[in-house]
Amino acid sequence: MSSGSEEFRENRRRQRLLLSQEEIRVLCAVNDWRSAFGVFETLAVIIGTVSLAVLCWHPLVLIPSVILIGSRQQALFVLVHDAAHYRLFKTRWLNDMVGRLLAMPGGISMCTYRVVHRLHHNHLFEQGDPDVPLIAGYPRGRRYLLVKLAKDLLGLNAWKTFKYFFGAPVINDDATAANRPLDDTAPRLRKAARHDRWWVAAWHVGLFGFSLLGGWWLEYLVLWLLPLVTVMQVFLRLRALLEHGAVTDPSSVLRSARTNVGPKWLMWFLFPHCVNYHIEHHLFPAIPFYNLPKCHAVMTERGALSDAEVRSVPESLSMIMADRVAVSQVRA
Repeated sequence: MSSGSEEFRENRRRQRLLLSQEEIRVLCAVNDWRSAFGVFETLAVIIGTVSLAVLCWHPLVLIPSVILIGSRQQALFVLVHDAAHYRLFKTRWLNDMVGRLLAMPGGISMCTYRVVHRLHHNHLFEQGDPDVPLIAGYPRGRRYLLVKLAKDLLGLNAWKTFKYFFGAPVINDDATAANRPLDDTAPRLRKAARHDRWWVAAWHVGLFGFSLLGGWWLEYLVLWLLPLVTVMQVFLRLRALLEHGAVTDPSSVLRSARTNVGPKWLMWFLFPHCVNYHIEHHLFPAIPFYNLPKCHAVMTERGALSDAEVRSVPESLSMIMADRVAVSQVRA
């Protein structure tokens, strides 16, 4: 472990002391009903939008429907993210079952994401961070980001996303030692990840087969796969960059992640389920999504975020899209 890593972890430990053990315990408590509401609210929007689009099969309805469905596909991923942290439901089997079921339609292996995402938290902006190719090196200029987002919208980068969520090559036993940062992961979790990937693949093959037999393959392609490989890719990249792109100090716990604030409609659309409170999440990964605003309020009241990366979305975007400068971060 480098001295920089040790300093980062010590800094994070000091920041956590701003909250008492009782406050942390309360904030980390999982409320099954609130989690269930988040799941049902997201699924209700998806089902309602799909139903409307099928009934009114017209470009003026289909285009906004695809955009809205893409945003809710990202919302499903945020719920999967909580499940990967064991914070969706109290009962472990229920947490994992719901997490896997929410992940499969999006082509995500929740069990794989769980072991990969751990590296992001433990090695933020270090060589072992699997998210570095996506978030590091900014700002790179407006044109660079717009080209990336255009490729996302055209579906040209979707394969990279699904490769990431399938853990390749880091959970494969036949990968070289240099490409296997998860060797320290429990064998049980690695086995679950490998099995889960097959379930995800089988789910999509089976569903497409049923859509062909049922005569609704066009609806499936247009209203699910199309937003999945296009619109959702834009949301995923944009959100990840707003969280970590062009941060002011990757070695600081309060400035290596960013909390974005803005009007409620924008937060709902771009940062579903309170995922905009990203500093708070990195400090306290065990806090479920619905308690992150409370954590933010307490830390703000105590002045803990006065020098932190708390910014409005336009301000964050201006930093990410600024002219390219020399950086020490690893480039994609």
